[in-house]
Amino acid sequence: MVSESTSPERTPVLIVAGLPGRAADGVDQVARLLGAEPGTVVVRHDLKELTEGVVRRTVIADGRVTGAVLELAHGCVSCTLRADLLPYLCVLAQRDSVRRIVLALDPAFEAEAVCQAIENVVVTGVHGRVDGPAGRSVRIENVLTCLDARDWLADATGDETLAERGHATAEDDRTIAQLAVGQTEFADALIAFDAGADLLERERTAAVLARLAPAAPVAWVAEPAALDTGDLTWLLRRIPEHARRGASFDPHASLLRGQPPLNSDCGVTLVEFATDRPFHPDRLHSAIDVLLEGVVSARGRIWLATQPEDVVWLESAGGGLRVGGAGKWLAAMTPEELEQVDPERRTMAALHWHEQFGDRHNSLVILVHDADAEEIRHALHWALVDEDEFRQVRFAPERVAQWADPFGDQHEEPCDTTRSTPVTGDGGSRQNER
Repeated sequence: MVSESTSPERTPVLIVAGLPGRAADGVDQVARLLGAEPGTVVVRHDLKELTEGVVRRTVIADGRVTGAVLELAHGCVSCTLRADLLPYLCVLAQRDSVRRIVLALDPAFEAEAVCQAIENVVVTGVHGRVDGPAGRSVRIENVLTCLDARDWLADATGDETLAERGHATAEDDRTIAQLAVGQTEFADALIAFDAGADLLERERTAAVLARLAPAAPVAWVAEPAALDTGDLTWLLRRIPEHARRGASFDPHASLLRGQPPLNSDCGVTLVEFATDRPFHPDRLHSAIDVLLEGVVSARGRIWLATQPEDVVWLESAGGGLRVGGAGKWLAAMTPEELEQVDPERRTMAALHWHEQFGDRHNSLVILVHDADAEEIRHALHWALVDEDEFRQVRFAPERVAQWADPFGDQHEEPCDTTRSTPVTGDGGSRQNER
């Protein structure tokens, strides 16, 4: 089934993202180069004064720069999206003179959240347009991410928050690592500025990028000012047809999307952990720290013995980790629910179906840069149920339901190691294990 947002009649949108600093300078340079093309409109929202309820929007079209100051009753990233960015995209899409829109994102924006908002948030009140998501009027052409090779790896493996770095208010609990990892793995193409980067650090960064975003071509450029139209043309032409182009990650799809290299390079390697035995929740909670030291990122599906119906989703970036839900296991679904499941997921589950437990399993992929892979595997194996506990899972589920579960609803937050982090654009929350 082809969604409305993939229609070629929609105005293409190219999104450019980057962390504060040299990467953000790269975002500006990309915007300037693309904005010089006829029919291209560049839109940027400056969120530096967001806490005061002020957002500055700059638009570049046909060599002309126009600005507007927006006053928001409630200054936040989500409000900026809903109140101005999404409606403005719809307005631009109605103009015959606009062939492409370039969104040069402020570092406080997350490209994935922007894409999700374009696809899902209903835009109302735009003259001459039926109310509905902006995705009916525009489509994501590509997502580019700029990064500074001098310190990107340190940012991607740390635990400093945006607020601690001075780029957000105290209420914004997102980490620099969350943005660094998220921006990179969501990108269709990458631009890495490597002037001044240590050679070994550059090689390690390249090894991480090859595993974190294996399908994304990378343009290595000295400085933002050195980036030219030829570099961009070279890069955009190498984006593969199967690139994400703003599509959300499917937690039930392959965790090795893009066929990343599985060998070790400069100490960087992918650790795969897969079992058909559940985790003991209390031991997993104790073992989970192994995913926060010397690890760039981890993600995967978790089968907790105490939550037999639910797919638990685990995801980390640097020193922060979140655990949430990813729906039900197929084996726990009603026939009506199964009819709504993607056929590819049902097919893959059928290949490993267990007579009693169905599709329940554990599958994690951990990207390490300075950790012992065997120690990680050992800690995760220790957290699995033992033989006696597994017999209880099979024959006495009522006893298993009484086990302590730090990940369950009965657990009160925050505990000593947990805090809540807002998710840009949807008003939800992330649980960050620190």
